[in-house]
Amino acid sequence: MITFENVNKTYPNGTTAALDVSFTVPAGSTVALLGPSGAGKTTLLRMVNRLVDPDSGRITVGDRDISQINPVTLRRSIGYVLQEGGLLPHKRVLDNVALVARLNGASKADARERAQRMLTLVGLDAELGSRFPHQLSGGQQQRVGVARALVGEADVMLMDEPFGAVDPMIRRELQAQTRRLQSELGKTVLLVTHDVDEAFSLADQIVVLRTGGSVAQYATPEELLTNPADDFVADLLGLSDGARDLHVVDRGGRALVTDGSGRFIGRVRA
Repeated sequence: MITFENVNKTYPNGTTAALDVSFTVPAGSTVALLGPSGAGKTTLLRMVNRLVDPDSGRITVGDRDISQINPVTLRRSIGYVLQEGGLLPHKRVLDNVALVARLNGASKADARERAQRMLTLVGLDAELGSRFPHQLSGGQQQRVGVARALVGEADVMLMDEPFGAVDPMIRRELQAQTRRLQSELGKTVLLVTHDVDEAFSLADQIVVLRTGGSVAQYATPEELLTNPADDFVADLLGLSDGARDLHVVDRGGRALVTDGSGRFIGRVRA
């Protein structure tokens, strides 16, 4: 479990990134931070592993106040997936993944064995472990980043726009794989995304943030759609202009779904 209690952060240039933020990520669930640029999403995420420290307030992981944990020790106990993968270009893929296990005290042989298991878990062939990151596609690099976050066997994972740099088809594949992994592993996940559909797809609950770092609403996707807190939330979700008003139309005996603008977005299965 991750808990934010009345957390505040203002940078030296006067930018407020967190304003009295309070919410909880229940153990084994996925919570998404969703909001416009300048809403403090990444700042809040980086507070969990102390890459950024709050000015005031309290953050706990499990039952431990993270301000009382050595930052390096804390970071090694939390999985972290970056948008660009964050892989070390001079190390082969297997060694990139094994690195976290090695830092946590595993032998070289054990770390590499665990790394290979994680690569298989995220759907990568064993032979890719001998390649360097630049020899992989963007989607493969993101899978390696997820494998590296998992290899430390951490209960908590932070994901900072992990699929933002890949094309839409690969993004959907990675989202589907993330849902599968979460159903199998039950990690506690805090996810940053600017994509409403991604938040709805992956998160059990969503923290909607305003510019300036205050919480506009914390709710399930269903609650957000049926009862947005105010016009800001409705606008962000595309409810005000009808973008998420879905309609079913018949085309040659097939039931197709359109959005509020009439754009075809899917089909209805019997």
